Amino acid sequence: MITDPAFARPGRFWKGNVHTHSTASDGMRSPEAVCATYRDAGYDFLALTDHFMAKYGFPVVDTRPFRTRHFTTLLGAELHAPATSLGELWHILAVGLPPDFAPTPQGEDGPALAARAAAAGAFVAIPHPAWYALSDEDAASIGAAHAVEVYNHTSQLRTDRGDGTHLADRMLAAGRRVGLLAVDDAHFACMDAFGGWLMVKAEANEPEALLAALKDGAFYATQGPLIHDIAWRAEEVEVTCTAAASVMVLGRGSRAAQVVAPGTTRARLPLAKIRDGGFARIVVADAAGRRAWANPVFFED
Repeated sequence: MITDPAFARPGRFWKGNVHTHSTASDGMRSPEAVCATYRDAGYDFLALTDHFMAKYGFPVVDTRPFRTRHFTTLLGAELHAPATSLGELWHILAVGLPPDFAPTPQGEDGPALAARAAAAGAFVAIPHPAWYALSDEDAASIGAAHAVEVYNHTSQLRTDRGDGTHLADRMLAAGRRVGLLAVDDAHFACMDAFGGWLMVKAEANEPEALLAALKDGAFYATQGPLIHDIAWRAEEVEVTCTAAASVMVLGRGSRAAQVVAPGTTRARLPLAKIRDGGFARIVVADAAGRRAWANPVFFED
């Protein structure tokens, strides 16, 4: 029996964004204002992830003063090192960094920086791969990555390069076990907040519990649709969700099964064509085209 930690573990879902910027790097709002923006919008948690670069003083912004009884923060940063195969600076998302995470030394490359962040306790992800044309080989070299951004809202708004599902599927087909993130990457140069977020399953809205859930894959990503439950069985998967236009299970290559019907709130999808590909993942789309992405599960046989 396959279990999905986002739905099998105890606790409840907490709404949060794990990729955001402030005036501590190249964002347009102060750290306090960014936290207030998300808190006032009903988010349960936020990770402020300013650019960890020398020109900004290598910030891991201390957002602990902005926590309240019903809103918490995770410390993090977007890390950088030279250079990808296209000559771009590496971008590494690290959530759960210690405040004293050491500046990037000369000669440290992206894979080594990601590994150092993971060793320091961070949840590490590959951000906006389509935005800067990250190659499959470069992505594969980030062995410490827990997840890949499959939707980055500001990249979509500003460059039409917000979709990372193609890279994620190729990584999964190659045997990598990575989760799927939806984020804002808000900078507030335009209204680029509230376009993609995570629903994280934990017993408490506390930094340690949320970080552990992220590392365990106990979350799903969404632009709006809610997934209430996913029940994996030997021959089928059953999905319950808010009203959807389509519910689909996707596997390796072209393997897929779907229910396409307006107002669907429960779908049972066969796995016969999916299992031999090694993995499966659920996507729910509503009538407006907004999607929710569950993390992949893996068939051991």
